Amino acid sequence: QVQLVESGGGLVQAGGSLRLSCAASGSSFSFDAMGWYRQLVGKQRELVAAISSGGSRTSYAASVKGRFTISRDNAKNTVYLQMNSLKPEDTAVYYCNAGKWRYYSASYYPLDYWGQGTQVTVSS
Repeated sequence: QVQLVESGGGLVQAGGSLRLSCAASGSSFSFDAMGWYRQLVGKQRELVAAISSGGSRTSYAASVKGRFTISRDNAKNTVYLQMNSLKPEDTAVYYCNAGKWRYYSASYYPLDYWGQGTQVTVSS
């Protein structure tokens, strides 16, 4: 019953910025932690960033820490990924995911709720 729709992807030059949005429908959004994953060409899907249901906790992959920021607006049922200082190696399909935040380990656990993905291409 949870539906996730990503938007905001596109083509950008290295050093530029993009903001991805994930709009969620369904009554459970405010109760879910959310994550952004990406799948680079020829590689498996990886977790980029995650945020707890209330937005108080966040985590980032080492490769994007300091450049990307995840946030959410529960009133708008939307989670964002602000991507700055983009690099060609950030080129991937980015997916929104609903999951759980593991407070005891400060980690994200994905559930099987995915958006269709949005393409981000960074040119050199």
